[in-house]
Amino acid sequence: MLNDMLIVDADSHWCEAPDLFTKRAPAAFRDRVPRVEEVDGQSMWVFDGRPVGRFSAGGVIGRDGSKESAHRALFEWSHDDVHVGAWDPDVRLGVLDECGIDAQIIFPSTIGLGGQDLGMAGDPALRRLAIEIYNDAMTEIQADSGNRLLPLPLMPAWDVDACVREAKRVAGLGARGVNMTSDPQDLGAPDLANRAWDPFWEVCSDLELPVHFHIGASVTGMTFYGQYPWESHPDNTKLAIGGTLLFIGNARVVTNLILSGMFDRYPTLKMVSVESGVGWIPFILEALDYEMSENAPQELSQMAKLPSEYFKTNLYATFWFENNRNKLPDLIEAVGEDNILFETDFPHPTCLYPGPLQSVEAKMGTLTPEARRKIFGENARKLYRL
Repeated sequence: MLNDMLIVDADSHWCEAPDLFTKRAPAAFRDRVPRVEEVDGQSMWVFDGRPVGRFSAGGVIGRDGSKESAHRALFEWSHDDVHVGAWDPDVRLGVLDECGIDAQIIFPSTIGLGGQDLGMAGDPALRRLAIEIYNDAMTEIQADSGNRLLPLPLMPAWDVDACVREAKRVAGLGARGVNMTSDPQDLGAPDLANRAWDPFWEVCSDLELPVHFHIGASVTGMTFYGQYPWESHPDNTKLAIGGTLLFIGNARVVTNLILSGMFDRYPTLKMVSVESGVGWIPFILEALDYEMSENAPQELSQMAKLPSEYFKTNLYATFWFENNRNKLPDLIEAVGEDNILFETDFPHPTCLYPGPLQSVEAKMGTLTPEARRKIFGENARKLYRL
């Protein structure tokens, strides 16, 4: 099935090294950029003297390639326990070769899945420096890998104009997309439905930079994540509940994006719902059409098409574990075979490892050869200009 087929992993992660920022910062800012320190007995990212997020191994794949339980790996492991390929680009390329993957899109872990923690402390100039340090490092990795590793640049989401400037800058460095928090209002900017963001959408559209929204990619998203499980559940069960309901968080993001009108104003703008799965999409789109017709018919009449129709023209979602009931062909037909990307989620909990391609081979075998080629890599080839 996989012979002569391009394989692109559209969602994987770095487990950031503790010196990611300090080793690149100008000497005058080295003690102010994000760094790892012990705070009340716990390793924390500290930014300009303020703890902004917990530092951990960030993954569940060990140095020997074994897969650890999520709670132990995320709350007991140190950075020295996680697979070196979780943070070393050269070793990561070896993981790709081992798994039969041609290219990989990469997101952060412990600095916030949308980089939101970098907007939580420091003056604006210092926050911008942290974003630029990260983005420069990521575009260098992309160039050095020959476009096999594509870690997406982060946006300074607290400032629309700064996002416009940074999108232009990273596009000039070869970036093929941007990673955005889903709730910039958490950081002091307007929400994404506000027309103030139009200059940013225009730049991303013109420069062919798809905008990515990872599950849990905001302070709001992770706050909900922490509140989903009931306290009486065991720790691993809490992780399972939180992980399950993060998908619903991206249903919230997709519906808000569609109803914002941005796709009427910028019809070539592309966005990706990352690590969100696809099974919920047909129901949410059907519900959105119905709810708008019932509750907001005037606003619906001002849209160029039904809310559900925007997904196939402007949005993508990622697939990795679904279809244990052999209904994948029906799901693909409902969502659109041109709008689904394959992912492994390496090295996070629920990742397809080891043998990611073998783990989905039987499921993908239920699809037409053309649909398989699109989902495994051809959709990504077009989206990321590979």
